[in-house]
Amino acid sequence: MSPVKIIPARTDGDIQTIASIADEIWHQHFTPIIGEAQVTYMVEKFQSYPALKAQITDNGYEYFTFFNDGVPCGYIGVHAEENALFLSKLYIKKNYRGQHLATRGLQFLIHLCKERNLKKIWLTCNKHNDRTLQIYDHLGFDITDEQIADIGNGFVMDDYILTYEVL
Repeated sequence: MSPVKIIPARTDGDIQTIASIADEIWHQHFTPIIGEAQVTYMVEKFQSYPALKAQITDNGYEYFTFFNDGVPCGYIGVHAEENALFLSKLYIKKNYRGQHLATRGLQFLIHLCKERNLKKIWLTCNKHNDRTLQIYDHLGFDITDEQIADIGNGFVMDDYILTYEVL
């Protein structure tokens, strides 16, 4: 495997880098799944610099950037809960997919859970995001529920809830 590092976002510049990566990934990956209008809305509401900054400063989220040979190529967003880690975001740029970065990310998250005595990782994933669902299944996540969440502006997130038990 290549020399991948996962580094905490600590500065405004780090957060801006993540927002830039998010904009690229979301428009490339999610437009065929949910359409351009919803992608644009969701990037602004959840993945833009102001949204990420507020999640960190106001809501206790933590963000990390994947670096492959020094190049930022993806990111992780998490929120610790009682006994669980909510994996809000794990996204990899298209040119870096297939290099086991999701596996590296999961290993990083398992270590984080063990340090914090958290027993599971959970996330939501769009029901039509077939390739990503296959990856999570391969990594050992189970579909444990589903939800439809109104996110405003006439849009909903139609998701599965997936869970990984940390042993």
